[in-house]
Parts: sequence; C-alpha cells; structure tokens
Amino acid sequence: MNFIQHAEDFVFNLLKDNLSILYTYHNFNHTQKVVLATKVLIDKEKIDADEAEIIQVAAWFHDVGYLKGVGKHEEESVTIVRKFLEDNQKGQEYIDKVVSLIRATEVNYEPQTISEKIIKDADYGHFASEDYMATCQLLREEWKLTLDKTYTDLEWMTENRRIMVNCHRYFTDYAKTEWQKTKDKNILQLHKEIQKLSENPEGISKTKLKKKKMEKLERPERGIDTMFRTTLSNHTRLSEIADSKANILLSVNAIIISIALSTLIPKLDSPGNVHLIVPTFILLMFSVISIIFAIMSTRPKVTSGTFTRQDIEDKKVNLLFFGNFYKMPLDEYQWAVNEMMKDRDYLYNSMIKDLYYLGLVLNRKYKLLRITYMVFMIGIICSVFAFVWAFKTSGL
Repeated sequence: MNFIQHAEDFVFNLLKDNLSILYTYHNFNHTQKVVLATKVLIDKEKIDADEAEIIQVAAWFHDVGYLKGVGKHEEESVTIVRKFLEDNQKGQEYIDKVVSLIRATEVNYEPQTISEKIIKDADYGHFASEDYMATCQLLREEWKLTLDKTYTDLEWMTENRRIMVNCHRYFTDYAKTEWQKTKDKNILQLHKEIQKLSENPEGISKTKLKKKKMEKLERPERGIDTMFRTTLSNHTRLSEIADSKANILLSVNAIIISIALSTLIPKLDSPGNVHLIVPTFILLMFSVISIIFAIMSTRPKVTSGTFTRQDIEDKKVNLLFFGNFYKMPLDEYQWAVNEMMKDRDYLYNSMIKDLYYLGLVLNRKYKLLRITYMVFMIGIICSVFAFVWAFKTSGL
C-alpha cells in the first residue's frame, strides 16, 4: 500500500468514527473531491512525483480539523497531520511542507508557490462544478446546523455571488483557463436566480413549496438519500479494506509455505535435521490454518438468484441485491423493480435490508479476519519458540 492510500484510509476512518453528521458539506465526500481536483491540477501543472505526494497528503488532511469545530480548523488539521506524519517516520522537511499547504487553504491566504496554488484552487474547485447549486446548499445547511446562520433564498444567492465575484480567484494556469469558464456560468446562473427572486419572491416561494411537496411524493428526501448513500459507501469501503487485509495474509502465508516446501522440507530426511521436523510442522500447520480462515473471510455466499411474483407482492425479496435476481429474465426483473418503486415503504425497507445484510457480511468478514490474525500471530510465536527449542535440544 502506498503512502497516499495509507493517508486516505486514515482520514476515512477518522472522519467516519468522529465527525459529527451536522457537517453536511465539510465531510469525507468534500475531501475526496478536493483530492481529485488536486490530481487534475498536478497532472496539468507537471508536478514531480515527490511534490505530488505532499500535495495529496495535505489535501486529505486539510479539513480533518472540523472534528474539533469550525473555528481555526486549519490549525487543528495541522496538529492531526503532524502526529500522523511523525508516527509514519516522515522527516521534518516533509512535515513542514504538508503543514504549510494546509495553512494555505485559509480563506484570506494568498498562495505563493505552485503547490500552494494547486491546493488552494482544488479547495474551491466546487465553484467550477456542474452541480455547484446543489453543493452550495449543503454548505448552507451546515452553517445553519453548526453556526446557527440562516438565509433566505435571496440572501443566500446574493452572498454566493458576492464571494465568487469579489472574494475568489483561481491561481493556477489550468484553473484560470478551464475552470474559470464553468465558474462564470455558475455566476450567471446565480445572477438569474437573484433576478427572479427579486422580481417575484412570492411566486417563486409558491413554486418551491409545490416542488417540495412533489419531491416528498416522488423521491426520497435529501437527508434520507444522503444517509443511505454515505452508509453504503462506508460499508463498501470497509468490505474492500477487509478483503485487502485477507489478501495480504494469503500472500504472506503462501510465501511462508513456498519457502518451507522448497528449503526446509528437502532437508528433513537427513538424520542431522530430525530436530527440525516438529518446528517445521508447526509453522506449516499454522500457515495453512491462517490461509483457510483468510479464504473463508473472502468467500462469497451463493444464493438462489430467483423470486416469484408472489414474493414481490408479499414484499419478501430485496431487489437491490444481485444474488436475489441474477437468474431471472429481464422482463420479470423490470416488472418487479417497477412494483417496488411504486411502494415507498417497500423501497425504503429494501434499502434498509441491503444495509443490514451488508453489515452482517462485514461482521463475519472482520470476525474471521480477527481469528486469522490471531492464528497467524500465535503460529509465528510458536514456530520461533519451537525452532529455538529444537536447536537447543539438538546441541547445535
């Protein structure tokens, strides 16, 4: 695993376990988007590999300070990243560079170096995103929940336009030429919305009220949608981490067995090596057991893949899991999904069941992984003691 991946995993677990749900904007999704934006700018600005790593690490950690609250979150981020880098034996020069880049994301800071310009532009990359209007609503909700700041639609649109026009500019060449175009489109869209609200705020208010009523009938509310999406993403990522750990154990134990078979076993038929038989057997036995448990943790569960129309009418089938429909004809599956979408409770319950059973799978994976690591650790300890004992009793 490279260091950037290690930093990503650390930040993901840190925010997942500790960040308040009140932060609807400054969360892992925002951090992930900033990192993706830095990758684009790193490539376009021709940054070398070593500096690129520093920029990306800074991007992963630049907002973790929100764990301690909004005020001076950059300095809290600096404290967290400094300890992380020290724990991973990074030099002082490396740490200082990461720290300076995180501080460069402060609102009023004027970036000096190309690396500072990249992370600064990436942090405001959402100004140039196609879904800017929806993204800024997440920030509006966050300010309401965490800072008790409330805005009317007109006030919010006006404030966003003021910031984009008067308080922000891009610094890198690529952002100036490419991102600025989309940012200008978003400014124009804000201007149009402000004009509509200024000319007929009452009419717009009625239209939005009607739209909200329709949204409640036709699709999940934003908060529920966000909850399901975030939880599913967390489950999927935890599953990937578990599979990765299992694969590491499989590889390590396969190497141990391979070396034992090629190096130790051929020598055991010699009378002078009789004392090595027991330690070698112990080493191989624990390695094989570790492999078995690692395989069990990644082994998929086979399901029937079929359902009946009566199952759909009785709401017994979770159509969101492929194992329940992969043997069914397309027309039957289309009919079943359409039936599920007509029933709000059936749809929500299917999503809840999907998350629940994913959680059960994760519990099984991590339980088996814990056993695997315990077996592997005990095996290594026992093997070392066995070899020491064997050499001691043999008189060598």
